[in-house]
Amino acid sequence: MPDTRSAQTSATGNALKKLAAYGQSCWLDDLSRRMMTEGELSRFVAEGVCGVTANPATMARAITSGTDYDADIQHAAAAGRSSSEIYDALLTSDVRRACDMLRPVYEESRGEDGFVSLEVSPWLADDTGGSIAEAKRFWAAVDRPNLFIKIPGTAAGVPAIEELLFDGININITLLFSVDRYEAVASAYLNALERRIAANRPVAGISSVASFFLSRIDVLVDKLLESKADAHARDLCGKIAVANAKLAYQSMKRILAARRWEAVRSHGVRGQRLLWASTSTKNPDYPDLMYVEPLIGPMTISTMPEQTIAAVLDHGNIVAGTIEQGMEEARDVMERLDRLDIRFADVAARLEREGVQQFAEALDKSIDAIKKNARL
Repeated sequence: MPDTRSAQTSATGNALKKLAAYGQSCWLDDLSRRMMTEGELSRFVAEGVCGVTANPATMARAITSGTDYDADIQHAAAAGRSSSEIYDALLTSDVRRACDMLRPVYEESRGEDGFVSLEVSPWLADDTGGSIAEAKRFWAAVDRPNLFIKIPGTAAGVPAIEELLFDGININITLLFSVDRYEAVASAYLNALERRIAANRPVAGISSVASFFLSRIDVLVDKLLESKADAHARDLCGKIAVANAKLAYQSMKRILAARRWEAVRSHGVRGQRLLWASTSTKNPDYPDLMYVEPLIGPMTISTMPEQTIAAVLDHGNIVAGTIEQGMEEARDVMERLDRLDIRFADVAARLEREGVQQFAEALDKSIDAIKKNARL
């Protein structure tokens, strides 16, 4: 039998390099201890994956699948640590190890890639001060320059993002759905840089990405469209997330072309890249790469689960600059949605709250599994 893994590795390596040549990084949207101990993460890195994102859902899967964490959980419980303390220790240990594995990528890219993301508790999404405190605690615990702390782009998250960036902590802004909220967090990044420059503090090593979630948008909007009596409403199904992402990219370009950005760039800072998250297709009737192929362009990152990475290089059509194609159609799609009385601002607000809740439930699932294992 032929070695299909080797064949796929060759194809994947070539495809990821092609994405990189077009200005887009591929990050793996998953992390577990087993992935590191069994060499899977190292193979991804060798193939061209240049970053990792973790969140409460990926951590819940890791803790509740198999026995990889059992000994550490039981040992920590015997030492008198609470379930929350044990969770934090498992999370920071895994992320620290992953940061070390990605450190060569970080060094070779001069700090452009090689990051691993760790998320503060989603229960702090509406708590600015609590988010700042937990982010600082995680930053100190992991103690690696190629760490991103993930903060949701909620109303309370925006000031936390600015303060943490001002303190020199790399921030991955997560759970973004609307262009308006993206522009708010982009402004927070610039505010933090300007404040550091005014305070004569270094800015060259600070990084941030703004993470737009994609497939979740179409899951919700498709349901709303299907409830409409308008005969043409369903023509918009599966088109909203990509259209919204394309408009966000144009917003990023305007921000990076403005005088305000030019003023801080002269100090050696990096632009805040857009990151496409939730790129796996949820509707089986849709193409499996519908959130990858149309969104390729400079200053972007695509985070993909393992199956999406495999699909990209098995049959992906990797074309430069697709992110800027079909802009007129993208604007028309969003205008037609509004004319159907589906307000995207309301959609984004609902998705933000649901996203926070889903991550909170995943965190609780991990804590419950730790309690059961440790008999706490």
